[in-house]
Amino acid sequence: MPNAIELLREDHQKVKELFQHFEEMESGDKREIVATTLHELEIHTAVEEEIFYPAARKALEETDEETNLIDEAWEEHHVVKLLAAELKKMRASDERYDAKFTVLAESVKHHIEEEEGKLFPKLEGHLDDENLGEKMIARKEKLQQRPVSSPKSRNGKSNTRSTGNKRNRSGGGKSRGRMAAGRR
Repeated sequence: MPNAIELLREDHQKVKELFQHFEEMESGDKREIVATTLHELEIHTAVEEEIFYPAARKALEETDEETNLIDEAWEEHHVVKLLAAELKKMRASDERYDAKFTVLAESVKHHIEEEEGKLFPKLEGHLDDENLGEKMIARKEKLQQRPVSSPKSRNGKSNTRSTGNKRNRSGGGKSRGRMAAGRR
């Protein structure tokens, strides 16, 4: 049975690998990595905001824990959404494209540290992880059916493609090898 917190940790690892791959690229077309990363973040954010955070808030309220961590996480999502929207409007050749993606990566990495270091430990043992995990997987699969919208190319046109990537029910990700190689 899927554990909600472990599912989120897997998502965190996936985006950290994408950030690392972007950093290691010396040349070439970074649009694919940016588009894949933004799509993964969009799905992860939706699942957290629609399913995980409401359950987490309820669990923390029932255990008399502070819910400020959830409010902060929601605001961090807001910042990421703003940066993602700006990146989608940019071309890979734009002067600050790499810098904006780097700031996005730093913001997301900070968010991950907060969740994994502070929020998740407070929630472990206080959530209905199995049921919550099932709901999260179902929502994630539905969201993954949407096409990936690539940032603008050099000619100003947006490229769109479908990911076709579905996580299997066991929670294992077979796409990591392809992502590391820059193909998706």
